[in-house]
Parts: sequence; structure tokens; C-alpha cells
Amino acid sequence: MKKIETMSIHDGYDAKQLLGSVSVPIFQTSTFEFQSAEHGEKSFSGEADGHIYTRIGNPTVDVLEKRMAVLEGGERALAFGSGMGAISAVLIALTKANEHILCSNGLYGCTFGLLKMMEEKYGMDVQLTDFTSEEKIRHAIKENTAVIYIETPVNPTMQLIDLKKISKIAKEYDIPVVVDNTFSTPYLQRPIELGCDIVVHSATKYLNGHGDVIAGIAIGTEERMDEIASTTRNNIGAVLAPFDAWLLLRGLKTLPLRMDRHCDNAKKIAAKLETHPNVEAVYYPGLDDPTVYKKQMHRGGGVLAFDIKGDKYNAQQFLNALTFVKVAVSLGDAETLIEHPATMTHAVIPEEERTHMGIKDSLIRLSVGLEHWEDVWKDLEVALDTLS
Repeated sequence: MKKIETMSIHDGYDAKQLLGSVSVPIFQTSTFEFQSAEHGEKSFSGEADGHIYTRIGNPTVDVLEKRMAVLEGGERALAFGSGMGAISAVLIALTKANEHILCSNGLYGCTFGLLKMMEEKYGMDVQLTDFTSEEKIRHAIKENTAVIYIETPVNPTMQLIDLKKISKIAKEYDIPVVVDNTFSTPYLQRPIELGCDIVVHSATKYLNGHGDVIAGIAIGTEERMDEIASTTRNNIGAVLAPFDAWLLLRGLKTLPLRMDRHCDNAKKIAAKLETHPNVEAVYYPGLDDPTVYKKQMHRGGGVLAFDIKGDKYNAQQFLNALTFVKVAVSLGDAETLIEHPATMTHAVIPEEERTHMGIKDSLIRLSVGLEHWEDVWKDLEVALDTLS
């Protein structure tokens, strides 16, 4: 098997099939011509190969999907118009009305909003759960549990969840495990190899890496992905445009290089934050309890969080004092981005539930970019000093 650095550049594409073009061509078309009426009939019945309509499939998007399947160790990948498009399609496909969804005790704000909507409209029972022990996991599973949905590291508290342990238990109950692998990417963590069933990404983030695409990816078995492709993706229509797929393919070529730089920078910034008198605590994979980290992550990633000494006012004062670190949501860009989860990415979550997740008004999330780490630290340090 080739190494991930090679797969990120080559897998899923044969240039010989398309006039020797080294770069994957962009098939900027909505529809495809049939050879005959009979060919059209066979295409819709599944008897003939080939493309019909870009909402159903597109050659540029196909290359991206094949490459992502290989990178995550799955059988098939599906591309979507956003990370939430991927998450929505997967969760809707795996559940029915009045079933139970078991989630990690911490979720991205829009994922939380989606699950609450499913509760209100379809009578779903959504439960945020502490997955730290086997006993707690088994106790949380119900007869109608349809899916276990996990973020690890959890956004934004950076808590790690033991994927191998949860997958082992879930298989006993025949419950699929879905993992949001956005923060880690397949370069740092491969949930399918640890026993999980489906991996989802906001490809907007590290997979693209340049802050100029909105996209999502889901990876799993051929059978599960076929079902999602023919139902929720096709019928809801949250598909990825060919040009955006091309941009993602371009970004993937440098994924390993970028992730190493993000990790180097984040680790150094985390160490510096730990020493600053106006920082209460720092959250970064492997920093406190390395047990789970060593089992499933290659490195710690480019995102960290920290609590400042103070309240919402002090958090905003700190953000306003920054000069080149950008106050913006999202993550995984070349630029360092910083945000206040309680009033931004997780504002949709009621305060009581946010507090239960560990999202305090003093919590800051930092996506460390590709700049020189000393320049990033100097900006953070000067802004933190203003809190004195």
C-alpha cells in the first residue's frame, strides 16, 4: 500500500483516460448526452455505466470521491456541498422517526441544531453522553438506538474519545458509528481502521486548506454509501460542484505537508499559552491525558482551545486586541483564525447545555495557521497582556 503522501496526490485518477492531462480536468457541465434513447433507459435503470446528471455524478467529483475513500480506508466516498450537507445526509439516511441517537458530549453548533430539529420534527431522542467508560456507554444504549455520532477531538473543548472502545461495543448491538474527522483528517486519525463505520468531514477545513471552498465528504462501505447516494444525497441535492471538487483535489496534494506545519505550530503555541499568567487552562490533544491520544492519533492537530482568566467581556477584550490573527470562524486555513465559541460557532446551543459541554464564556478556540509560530505567539501574547 502506498503512503498517504503519495495517495493524496495520485489516487483515483488515471491521466491516460483523459488525453494525458496531469491536472484533473474540470467537467463544468450539468448534464451528459446519451448515445441513444436505449442508452438513456439503461443509464437510469443502472444497466449502463456513465454519467447522467451532475447531481447524481460527475467525473471531476468522482476523482475526489475515489481519492478520499482511499485516504480514509473506506470503500466509497460521497462529496457534498458542505460539511453539514454530509452530516445531514448521513444521519437522515441512518435513522427513522422516534429512534434514539447517541452523541458525544460536545458537538459543533450546527450539528446540535440539526439534531434538535430532528427531535422536534420526527420525535427523535437525541442524547449527549459521556463516553469515558465502557459502563457509561452500555448504560446509554437503548433498544431503539439507531446511530452513535462522535466528534473527536470534540469541537471546541478538544476532548478525545476512544474510538476503538466505542466501535467494539457498538458492533455487539449492531449500531453504526459515525465520526466527524474534520479536526484530524486522515493524515492524523483514521476512524474506519479503528472499527468505525462512517467518517464525515467538513472538507471546507483542512482537506481544502485555503479557505475558499465550502464542501463536505462522507466515507464508508460501498453498501452504506450507495444507499445514501441514491436517497438523501440525490433527493435533498446537497451535492458538490465540479469546480469546488477540483479545488479540493488541489488542496489534498499538500495535506500532509500542511498538517505537519499546523501541528508543529499548534504544539509550540499550546506550550506558550500554558505559561501565560492570564490563561487558566489549555486544551490540546495529548497535553493532559495521552492514553487515548497515543492509541488513535498520529499527531495533535492544528486546533487548540484555552480558557482565559475572566468572563465574556475579557474574552472579547482579548480578541479585539489582536492585530493579525484573524477573528473568524472556521479552521484549517493557512491563516491563523480565532473565535469565541459561546457567542459564535456554538451560540445556538442553550447556555445550560453549553456549560455542560464545557463551553464557558472564557473559552477561546484557536486554529493555528501556517505562519511562523513566533509571529502568531507575539500577537497572542500582546493581546493577553492587555487583560492585566
